[in-house]
Amino acid sequence: MTLPDPEIPPIQNIAELVALYDIYGPRRYGEGVSQLDHSLQCAALAVSQGLNDALVAAALLHDVGHLLWMQATGETSPPEFDTVHEDRGANSLSTLFGPEVSEPIRLHVQAKRVLCAIDPQYEEALSSGSVHSINQQGGVASAEEHRAFEALDFSEDAIALRRIDDAGKVESLQVEGFTHYLPLLHSLARS
Repeated sequence: MTLPDPEIPPIQNIAELVALYDIYGPRRYGEGVSQLDHSLQCAALAVSQGLNDALVAAALLHDVGHLLWMQATGETSPPEFDTVHEDRGANSLSTLFGPEVSEPIRLHVQAKRVLCAIDPQYEEALSSGSVHSINQQGGVASAEEHRAFEALDFSEDAIALRRIDDAGKVESLQVEGFTHYLPLLHSLARS
């Protein structure tokens, strides 16, 4: 069952992002870490892998759609069956950042579905939360969906983001805080 999505305005500036993560980031979302911890771990992984700045930002912000939903609805955690957080986040960020940040975010759920289709070991290694959510997100991609995904701009970036997303769920891992990434976010933001 898909819930109706609340009206979400575009994020206009970095200060709005900081406030979202300050208020809603400490909340858990079905994994062993908070939204904020997951985001920070993903960004740290992107940096450690030498990925470009846009992918570091995408890794940091890839689940912002969950936070936006909590802000819009007043709920204390994301819905169990949130099948559009990737579009919600990408759409809201597309005013502030270019497609090199927003499109890997939009595609990171499709990337999971594709990886499950092409790599059985990938699917076996998914967290219990990801196993649960993939069934709500359309299941393993078909061959046709896989081909269509590969033809999209930023599909390779989305695959890299997805692998980081899966790895960034380590309890009590110490990484840089959100403010560490503010200069990077400001450098990528549209004027």
